[in-house]
Amino acid sequence: MTSWIDDPTGGRARGPSGIARAWVATLVRPRQLFSNGVSPGDQAPALTFAVTVAAAYTLGWILAEPSAVPGVVDSVAVSALVVLLLVVALAAPVGLHLTAAVATLSVVIASVAYDDGWVLRDRAGVSQTVQVVAYASSPMALAGPPVPALRVVCGAYAVVLFVFGIRTVHRLTLPRAVVAGLPPAVLGYGVGYRVIAAVRAVLG
Repeated sequence: MTSWIDDPTGGRARGPSGIARAWVATLVRPRQLFSNGVSPGDQAPALTFAVTVAAAYTLGWILAEPSAVPGVVDSVAVSALVVLLLVVALAAPVGLHLTAAVATLSVVIASVAYDDGWVLRDRAGVSQTVQVVAYASSPMALAGPPVPALRVVCGAYAVVLFVFGIRTVHRLTLPRAVVAGLPPAVLGYGVGYRVIAAVRAVLG
């Protein structure tokens, strides 16, 4: 997941400008990104992208609600920096790995059809699933401020992008894509980005 390929076929561009272009493309041209920007084995840019989104989310939360930052040390600023570093170095990579693992299992289950035995339909590899998980998280970069309605909207869009990405990359029908996409989306975006808590706040 940390290896880069030199010349990806349709993979994402490197560097800050590549991350920015991928973020915009996912939000406004998801069909183009998932069709042309997801390349076998090109996982390192996706990891970098997912970490950047998580960092933007965390930074937005810290700036909007500094009083909620855990008191790691006496200084609020240092505590906020520690939290941000933990998200970047630990929480985001682990969350991406875990969500991708659940997504891979869900895709396998949704790709199986009963026809004189269990037949596994043609699908893309694990690396493409990792990339879909990462790029579909794009809206969550805007969901840092503790505004429940904002997080619900961003989370809903992330789920839609994920289902669409799974359908495009793995060539699934829409019902199969929904079945494959909902469990990892709920885990990655609903739990990881506190969208479920935001839904409860809106309804409550």
